[in-house]
Amino acid sequence: MSKTRIEAFTDAVIAIIMTILVLELLPPKTDSWQALYDIGHKIFIYIISFVMLAIYWNNHHHMFQMVHKINGRVLWANNFFIFTLTLVPFATAWVGDFLDSLVPELLYGFVILLADVAYYILMQELIRAEKSNSKLKTILTGYYKMYLSIGFNLLGLLLGWLIHPYLVLIVNIGILIMWIVPEKRIEQEYKGQ
Repeated sequence: MSKTRIEAFTDAVIAIIMTILVLELLPPKTDSWQALYDIGHKIFIYIISFVMLAIYWNNHHHMFQMVHKINGRVLWANNFFIFTLTLVPFATAWVGDFLDSLVPELLYGFVILLADVAYYILMQELIRAEKSNSKLKTILTGYYKMYLSIGFNLLGLLLGWLIHPYLVLIVNIGILIMWIVPEKRIEQEYKGQ
């Protein structure tokens, strides 16, 4: 199967999700700096979620550059990944309204965990679809960033539950920082082509 339609579809859906994300960010009720400051936490959460979606898109793009074949399992894994990302605007809006509340923070962290798991499943299905010809498998051998992300996300949820809800967000910001730099081995593969 050609991979171009799945890439175009994913690009479009992520663009729509980013648009919905900003539409949830309502302007201040008055025209003062104080009013803008009062919604600063919502702007902060919006920025975190936007960066997260951009990182997922970047890595999705890189991953698909390494493969040439897809199958029905890849299509469903990609749909599951997209589904998890569609939950981001809802979770962002809720945590933006209740930043220091446990349940919205846990939901936000859980949505990110779900997206991480879905991305991992998609990665495995892409490797499986290419069988022994998988450049992706070769490049990602010894690649632990995905496991670290899932582990840290679980840790963040636990710390948020046991100590303070902010810790869910703080740990997830740390995970995002880890993902901002694309996988160097994939970048080197691009240069070699």
